Order: sequence, then structure tokens, then C-alpha cells
Amino acid sequence: MKAASHTFKGFPAEGIAFLRDLKKNNNREWFTGGSPKPRVELYKELVRAPMLELVQALHVAMLRFAPAYVGEPARCLYRIYRDVRFSKDKTPYKTRADALFWRNSLEKNEGAAFYVAISPEEITIACGLYSPSPAALLAVRQHIAVNPKTFRSTFEGKTVRRLMGELKGERTTRVPRGFSAGNPAAELLKHKQFVFYNTLDPERATSPRLFREIVTRFDAMTPFVEFLDKPLIGKSRTAPANDW
Repeated sequence: MKAASHTFKGFPAEGIAFLRDLKKNNNREWFTGGSPKPRVELYKELVRAPMLELVQALHVAMLRFAPAYVGEPARCLYRIYRDVRFSKDKTPYKTRADALFWRNSLEKNEGAAFYVAISPEEITIACGLYSPSPAALLAVRQHIAVNPKTFRSTFEGKTVRRLMGELKGERTTRVPRGFSAGNPAAELLKHKQFVFYNTLDPERATSPRLFREIVTRFDAMTPFVEFLDKPLIGKSRTAPANDW
């Protein structure tokens, strides 16, 4: 991995302004036009490059508490181009910069991960299992069913509640088939997603405080993410796209 600093000074104000302008002009003509420099080049300079720098700095920090989730920084970045094939919204570009941090021994969209997104409206920090395949969900539910106390210990403490709030995600109305309604983890087993997310004031995007805010939350949520990934390690399966 390319050497990186141990911190991040924040996004340039011009980068956040670019994303704000993009939201008002979300079309190919505006994005590829501009003079004397095409706006696509401004995007690379003011948004993508700082986001890559943030990912590199986060990787350095994660070597301390989540080394298995440190990989190639450029692969962590999501593309700015939206998949509009099945969406009524046909605007071509995302108006945020975002990145995903997943376990090296798993495919990118196969297991639990850490996520961060920067936009003019808010900063989102998230982690968990967002869009598991049926096989992955079953494996995780089985793991939770026999280890309910251990699982709860990864997220029911005061620190996690203060930093990330409560466990979220889509749920079924009944305990899934194959699991007992009397299981101590019955309510947890109803989850189809296991997700925590927290939003911060967008003004922090341009502040050095942003880096510490993300690191603190990633650190606190590492036991939760690793618990979810444990039953998936060493298993091969195809997972759907995981676009937080």
C-alpha cells in the first residue's frame, strides 16, 4: 500500500462546493464541459483525490485495530457514475464521495464492511452487513443463534450507543424458518440487514476533526463487523451489489 500520512486535514471547500453545484447541474454536458479546465478534471482534483487521501489515512489508522480490512485504497472508492438501469431517477452522477472497507479474505460485496460518505448535506459513517446473499444471511443468523451474548456485547455498550446509535436494518415480521422463537436471539434473527450508521454535520468535511470522527467510530464497531464476517470467511458465494 502506498505510504500515507496518519491524519487527514479535511476536504477543500472547493470540493464540497463542486458537489453542491453538481447536484444543481447533474447532467453530462455540465460535468464534461467547463473552461479552461473540464469539470470532470476538477472533480478528480477537488473530490476524488481528497477522498483517496482520506482512505489512505484511514488505512494507516486501521492497521492498529482492523488490519484485515486494509487493502488497495483506489479499489475502496465508489465510482461517481450512478447505475440508472432500474431507477426512475436518471441523473447520471452521484453527488457524494464514498468508500467501502471490506475484509481482504472476502469479496467486496460478500460480507460486513465499513462505509463513509461525504456530501454537502451530511457525512455518513456506517458499518455492518447491508445486502447479504441468502446463503450469507443464513450463515450469519446461525452464528448469532449460538452466540447471542457475544454478538450483543459487540454493540450494546455505552460507547457504541453514543457513537452509532441503535442497530438498524430491514427485518422480517416472524422468526425465520429453521430457528426457534424461543431462542434468546429471536429478535435479532429477524434482521435481514445488520447495520449501524451515524450522520455528522457536513461542515466537518472540511475540518481535520473529520478523520478522528471516522476513526473513532470504525474502531468502536470493529468487533461487530468481525463477528458478522466470522462465519463467512473461507466460504465462496455470489453476493448482490452493496451500494450503501
